[in-house]
Amino acid sequence: MLRFLLKRLLAILPVLLVVAVVVFLILRLTPGDPAAVIAGNSATNADIERIREQLGLNRSLLAQFGIWIGGVLQGDLGYSYYLGKPVTELIAQRVEPTLSLAFGTIVLAVLVAVPLGTLAAWRMGGWLDRLLSGFSVLGFSVPVFVVGYILIYLFAIQLNWLPVQGYRRLFGPSSEGVGAWAQQLVLPWVTLCTIYVALIARVTRASVSEALTEDYIRTARAKGIRESAVLLRHALANAAVPIVTVVGIGVALLIGGVVVTETVYAIPGLGSLTVDAVLNRDFPVIQGLVLVFSVLYVLINLLVDLSYLFLDPRIRY
Repeated sequence: MLRFLLKRLLAILPVLLVVAVVVFLILRLTPGDPAAVIAGNSATNADIERIREQLGLNRSLLAQFGIWIGGVLQGDLGYSYYLGKPVTELIAQRVEPTLSLAFGTIVLAVLVAVPLGTLAAWRMGGWLDRLLSGFSVLGFSVPVFVVGYILIYLFAIQLNWLPVQGYRRLFGPSSEGVGAWAQQLVLPWVTLCTIYVALIARVTRASVSEALTEDYIRTARAKGIRESAVLLRHALANAAVPIVTVVGIGVALLIGGVVVTETVYAIPGLGSLTVDAVLNRDFPVIQGLVLVFSVLYVLINLLVDLSYLFLDPRIRY
């Protein structure tokens, strides 16, 4: 296991290098000039050129990449062109809302979807199975922003039960406690759960239904083991690998893909920072965010791979 872990950690480095090179080149080769955005519409060519020189954009691509990657190796992601602040500081300020939204959504989705999928597989063809199938189609079909606006209208505007937008911090001097933090995120969590409950429940249903057809299930039932134990200790336990896989992928996708939900609920997370950076052609911020997302994605996939060893003893790396 240790050898496998070391090999995977070493394999991360070339992946991140390829990601860094591709993102760097794409940003530089696409139309648009950060200096022109910063200078404004009334700026002259001389003003734009002066800003380009200050930002180092007049140097060759190789020189720019060398400076940036050298800083990355020292833990320095550069300075924002538009805000003039270190990229690491900007990411640190925005990471808590995104992580809160992503992990809260996954926890809620797992707590709802796994029991639903298991029960639907146990009573395949029943009313719960048909209801889950309909909800899955609906969850995959309706856009996230539509669900978000419907929930805001019902629970925030009409019923006035929950706040409309914004974020209250859980950590730091401005923290207002767990209650205020959770209350602010209930609607965003439910909004994103419509997709992930549908996804995880369908995978759970398929995996558990396949496990229920195996010989060891018939043997367990023949021994007189309670049906709840058959479902949990035998069927669900043996179907855990694909479920954990889709949950891990969901976490990784959520961290890098909460842009729409953060925009709808005005949450100051990494998604909104990404949108602002793209609109302002803020190269260092975009590069830093993509690199952070890539590291998180690779690490989460590594944890998922390692979890297989504990979920299925037959697996040996």
